[in-house]
Amino acid sequence: MTTLEWIIGLLLGAVVLSALARKVKVPYPTFLAIAGVMLAFVPAVPSWTLDPELTLALFVAPVLLDAGYDTSLRDLRNNWLPVSTLVVIAVAVTTIAVAIVARRLVPDMPWSAAVALGAIVAPPDAAAAVAILRQVKLPYRLLKVLEGESLLNDASALLIYRTAVGAAAMTHLAWREIAPSVALSLAGSPIAGYVAAKLWLRLTPRVNDAPTAIILQFAGTFTIWIAAERLGLSAILTTVVYAVTLARTAPARTPARLRVPSYAVWETAVFMLNVLAFMLIGMQLRPIWIQLDDAVRLHYAEVAGCVLAVIIVVRILWVAVYGLIMRLLTAKGLLRQSLATGGPTLKGGIVVGWCGMRGIVTLASAFALPEGFPYRELILLTACSAVLGTLVLQGLTLRPLILMLRLQDDNPVALEVARARGVAFRAALEEIDGDPSEAADLLRHEYRELLMQADGSPDGGIAATELPADPLRRRAIRAARNAVLGLRNSEEIGDDAFHQIEEELDRAELSAEG
Repeated sequence: MTTLEWIIGLLLGAVVLSALARKVKVPYPTFLAIAGVMLAFVPAVPSWTLDPELTLALFVAPVLLDAGYDTSLRDLRNNWLPVSTLVVIAVAVTTIAVAIVARRLVPDMPWSAAVALGAIVAPPDAAAAVAILRQVKLPYRLLKVLEGESLLNDASALLIYRTAVGAAAMTHLAWREIAPSVALSLAGSPIAGYVAAKLWLRLTPRVNDAPTAIILQFAGTFTIWIAAERLGLSAILTTVVYAVTLARTAPARTPARLRVPSYAVWETAVFMLNVLAFMLIGMQLRPIWIQLDDAVRLHYAEVAGCVLAVIIVVRILWVAVYGLIMRLLTAKGLLRQSLATGGPTLKGGIVVGWCGMRGIVTLASAFALPEGFPYRELILLTACSAVLGTLVLQGLTLRPLILMLRLQDDNPVALEVARARGVAFRAALEEIDGDPSEAADLLRHEYRELLMQADGSPDGGIAATELPADPLRRRAIRAARNAVLGLRNSEEIGDDAFHQIEEELDRAELSAEG
């Protein structure tokens, strides 16, 4: 009963903190991190333990699938250069820099443990940054770069992490021994994710009950993650490809009465997982902190502070170096026109460099270290300090920084939404054009008015209607949906615009079903 009381209290406290975060316009993980650390100093806090092997699957898999489902392949391809450098080079440089600093401060720490620490704190969790970026006017391309980074940098960091953890369990590890497993992971994971998504779509087309469908979605996510781990693949890369493949096919097959509750449940689940991960900080840290003597605490705090400084400075330096190289290449005419016109600006580089908040992946990978791992306590404390420090320092100052820089928002999504609405309403009109009934005439009149409204006001949505639900209206909505799917598949609109129109059509479809 006490455990249930604590869970209820933590969830209610998280709701209050998230509401406060929205009011002051900061990412809610910032307040969750502060509250989690404060729990470490509450005498009556329970000591909950979590199986290290369970941590990554429980906390990362659903969050990653939710992010991957909303990812636009078009935007990833258009921004492949900045995203890939952040995902590969920035993560690798940060890992190396942290490992070197850790070894300098703790000479007895094995290189495998130092590299594991570097990989744990290397990947920024851009979800917190995006929560702020969506509140302010920001160039669309910067937003897409950060979203793409947050989706893929975990894969590169955890590949290094897994290798380092494996090396710590062996007396020596040569590159020729790990190269085959790395190659298998990089090559096999995308294939496995794609095949798994196609199989899943063939196995679950007749599920029409919302609770059953949602349970199967979560079961499928955990199954894919666990299977990838057992096969020696990258669970993160497999899950990302699985999610992206589902997102390209599932919208055409899923009715609104399943999709609407599904989206709501997934959003709630991701929030709850963030709450539990951040609150578990205090519950895991308290027994570690208590058993350390004062001299060791001071030394560990010094290591944590230095690592925090390294991960902030390295990201800023890398973004600055990348921007300088791109501007030099552009000035010399050595870049293709598409890359040159989309090159980074000084203001944009400042924002990207400061969007280095760490989050749930850093916490989960630190918790996932096996018991007995060298300097596990130090790594846990350092990882938590990195999360707390970046969320406080950068999370609380990012919005004022963006407002001070006065970046201009080109807002291409609004233009794509307006165009997609026009195409959708015209497709609906064409679908019922030959029907001579009075109901069809009334529906044509309604859609003509909506088409005029969409042409005149890009921000307007599908208006509510007083007309009764009927098969004719559902047929028109189905034609409109197919037209919008065609625009997304041809990449005339991106996923942001598509999901906005999809939500409007879902509301219309539910209304038409009565």
